[in-house]
Amino acid sequence: MLVLRIFLMVLGFALLVKGADWFVDGTAGIAQKCKIPALVIGLTVVAFGTSAPELAVSVTSAVKHSTDLAIGNVVGSNIVNILLILGLSALLHELPVRKNTLRLDLPVLLLASLLLIGLGAWNYALEWWDGLILLAVFSVYMFLLFKDAFKQQKLQKQLPEETSDEKEEKKEKKKGKIGQWLDRMEEKLWFLIVLSIVGLAMVVGGGTLLVDSARYIAASCGVSERIIGLTIVAIGTSLPELVTSVIASFKGETDIAVGNIIGSNIFNIFIVAGIASLFCPLTLTPSEHLIDAVIALAAAVLLFALALVGRHSLKKPAGIIFLSCFAAYYLYLFLAPVAG
Repeated sequence: MLVLRIFLMVLGFALLVKGADWFVDGTAGIAQKCKIPALVIGLTVVAFGTSAPELAVSVTSAVKHSTDLAIGNVVGSNIVNILLILGLSALLHELPVRKNTLRLDLPVLLLASLLLIGLGAWNYALEWWDGLILLAVFSVYMFLLFKDAFKQQKLQKQLPEETSDEKEEKKEKKKGKIGQWLDRMEEKLWFLIVLSIVGLAMVVGGGTLLVDSARYIAASCGVSERIIGLTIVAIGTSLPELVTSVIASFKGETDIAVGNIIGSNIFNIFIVAGIASLFCPLTLTPSEHLIDAVIALAAAVLLFALALVGRHSLKKPAGIIFLSCFAAYYLYLFLAPVAG
């Protein structure tokens, strides 16, 4: 039975990652056909898509009253995103940090992390009204983000557009029998709608499989749901960010790598934790969850400091520091219960 549950958990991971990919492709295609600006698509559809696994797992966990998994997934994913994903990416290639990221996104991430700790420490739980506060702050952040996006779009309109030959050359890169078929199908609105619906169903189904299997494995092995949420589930739901960032760094396409990770972390706190707390209060114990939340805040502060020291970029030494902190944190996770 344990082997079956492990298989179902792996299957849940696969459904989450591929489902999120299809959901993003489908909804982005629909948005483009509706003439929605590309910048707006990136700020909404793509950002939501990369956080869809975390949202599915945390909401499903909250509904099933597995609050350790729900909050552990949010905090654990944020720690993994910075210390592991940016650490690996910085080792492969220098990562530039945009001015707008330092000016707006990183301060908002620090604010989100402080809010999570502050609201959680108030009565050691995120209640539904705390969720509404998180969602309200997020709406202000999105307003500022959209305002900046439309300003950037106006500047881009002044730049020369790509010629039809250049666009065709980009299209040729993904040609092949399957690629040609996908190109034809992605021109049809009904296919994009079906792709979006199937992708969303895979995300929800994968999240359910993952949560149920993780709970069973935790109970069978005597491991707490908090540890499962902070490790296996957190890394699993961060796979889209991990694969995207590492491959982008390997190819040298790093201009938005840091911004994407920070944006995902902001979504995790404001949207994932905010929505999950509307379904069930998320308990944060001082000796466990709040310490994890403080470590997530420390990771964000470390990112800010290394970006400033590195003159708006993360180099190999920053990657080594991130990975060393990640290893130290995981040692603490598994050795602390033994010491206790």
